[in-house]
Amino acid sequence: MHFLDQAKIYVRSGHGGGGAVSFRREKFVEYGGPDGGDGGKGGDIVFEAVAGLNTLIDFRYTQHFRAPRGKGGAGANRTGGGGSDLVIKVPVGTQILADDDDRTVLLDMTRVGQREVFLRGGDGGRGNASYKTSTNRAPRQHGTGWPGEEAWVWLRLKLLADAGLLGLPNAGKSTFVNAVTNAKAKVGDYAFTTTRPQLGVVRHKGREFVLADIPGLIEGAADGAGIGDRFLGHVERCRVLLHLIDANGEDVGEAYRVVRDEIEAYGAGLADKPEVIALNKCDLLDDELVAAISAELAQASGGAQVLPMSGATGAGVDAVLDRLIEAIGPADLNTYAEMREEDGPDDEGEPREWSPI
Repeated sequence: MHFLDQAKIYVRSGHGGGGAVSFRREKFVEYGGPDGGDGGKGGDIVFEAVAGLNTLIDFRYTQHFRAPRGKGGAGANRTGGGGSDLVIKVPVGTQILADDDDRTVLLDMTRVGQREVFLRGGDGGRGNASYKTSTNRAPRQHGTGWPGEEAWVWLRLKLLADAGLLGLPNAGKSTFVNAVTNAKAKVGDYAFTTTRPQLGVVRHKGREFVLADIPGLIEGAADGAGIGDRFLGHVERCRVLLHLIDANGEDVGEAYRVVRDEIEAYGAGLADKPEVIALNKCDLLDDELVAAISAELAQASGGAQVLPMSGATGAGVDAVLDRLIEAIGPADLNTYAEMREEDGPDDEGEPREWSPI
């Protein structure tokens, strides 16, 4: 499935139905009077966050959404039927943004089953029966119905995960994700192997959490270089950040500072999140050199703990996962567990668990 995290769509709620002009016609009733009913209300535009979706690719091919209009009124004071609501299903974590600035958040869909009326359908017009007065006993005027609302909006998906994986290109993030989750990220010995965010479920020592891997960041990412600002948005909701540094890089301290500078420049509270620092690809170095590079990285990070590991061999991976679980917190593990229940039990009668994968 292709991944798309941003799309622009047009939405319009339904127009209200017109009121009826009708007069009562009945044997032996000479002046039956007006009996035109009101028109029905137009359908609303409703956004619903559903399980099982993790991309906005469907909105690339369907970009216009129009709710049906209300039915017209009829004689015998019959009100027209209301137009059915148009429910637009989006992945959990989708934000609806204003078209004019692409930044103003109008709706934030953060939990499974969340339903929000975005545009209200127009009210139905009045039938001629409602225009009857003491001086106008046979009115012929009626309302045509109120128009619906319309708007162009941006949809932006921010993945929901417990932990977010950061690092420069070719830091070994995809190898790590493949080693600890059920994801199948592309791996290669070149920069920018990962071109789209990845999600995987980590199961470790009886615990479970969701890990998000984003493409490697470069200098200027917070300002949009390499569309890094969009990538950083996918770890904006994470509770903890895992920062991977390539032990074979020319300057591990500089590699750390580049990513940290982009995190701080991006804002949105990313710089304040707990951070776990892991020195990756240590299997290619001897123990003495690993210790020296770890000390250098610890100094660059202000004395933070550095965990040496190898995503390729698995050495030190358990210690990194232990530290992530500790940072997420046992009470808050499965941060979005309340969102993971679907509409019914599974075949064995147990509640279903939702996953963004």
